[in-house]
Amino acid sequence: MRAIVTGCSGFIGGALLGQLTREPELDVVGVSRVRPAELVVNTRWLPRSLLTQSDTNLGFVSGSVVIHAAGRAHILRERGGEPLAEYRRSNVDETLEIAEHAARCGVQRFIFLSSVKVNGEAAPQCHPFTADDVAKPLDPYGVSKMEAEQGLQELSVRSGMEITIIRPPLVYGPGVKGNFLSMMRWLGRGVPLPLGAIHNLRSLVAIDNLVDLIATCVYRPAAANQTFLVSDGEDLSTTLLLRRLGAALEKPARLVTVPEQLLMLAATVVGKGDVARRLCGSLCVDITKTRQLLGWSPPVSVDEGLRRTAEAFRREAHL
Repeated sequence: MRAIVTGCSGFIGGALLGQLTREPELDVVGVSRVRPAELVVNTRWLPRSLLTQSDTNLGFVSGSVVIHAAGRAHILRERGGEPLAEYRRSNVDETLEIAEHAARCGVQRFIFLSSVKVNGEAAPQCHPFTADDVAKPLDPYGVSKMEAEQGLQELSVRSGMEITIIRPPLVYGPGVKGNFLSMMRWLGRGVPLPLGAIHNLRSLVAIDNLVDLIATCVYRPAAANQTFLVSDGEDLSTTLLLRRLGAALEKPARLVTVPEQLLMLAATVVGKGDVARRLCGSLCVDITKTRQLLGWSPPVSVDEGLRRTAEAFRREAHL
């Protein structure tokens, strides 16, 4: 069976290539706009420009599976007048262009990497998001992912191509960027952080757990035309995450106890209210459906995922 991974030069796509090459029966093809600096052994690379312009044996073949990990990532500080239009161009229009071409070529299953932001921005500890909740995206990124999901589901009805949707929360692992990388830098420098009394709960997913679930969805018949949430199976408060990440870095977290309400007020005053809400708010997901329908459990614990992430960070930062 051929497995085609779009976005293979990215954080998730690159890790997925490594996972899929462990499956000897798969012919793995990575697709990206620019050739990755290092291509995983036993994979082939195809330029994105050729993917939907040719019906040759270069890309899609009947019975193959596509894992669509490409797209415009969530950006915390948007610049420009119409962010939704930009997200739609990458996450909706391009996704559906690729999927339509895949369906015409007889692709059996299209696995779409979506986002928990389709569910919403905050899920209280006592009411975690589930895969079958009504979608309530609140930002342009989440809206674009929801619209892509809807377009794929309509295409499945018309064409018979199976659609599998996976909505991860924050993904971390070796090579992670964004806020998670910033946290490691703070901890590595011993910066005191006013986050010693945060009692929220947030779901995270280690990159190894995410790609293991994606690989599971390649084969399992039960994954057809389903939506799944994914996590490490253990939710952490921001305070506990920093402590355990500090332990993994061998740089104990220097956390200052500041009441949450005071922290939120101070952050709002200096224009960092959104950051504080992410650090203090809860966003939990329920992966019961994923466990039961697929017989899947996260193979990597939170502490092991943090250890692998910290080990890579130490190598790159020479800590």
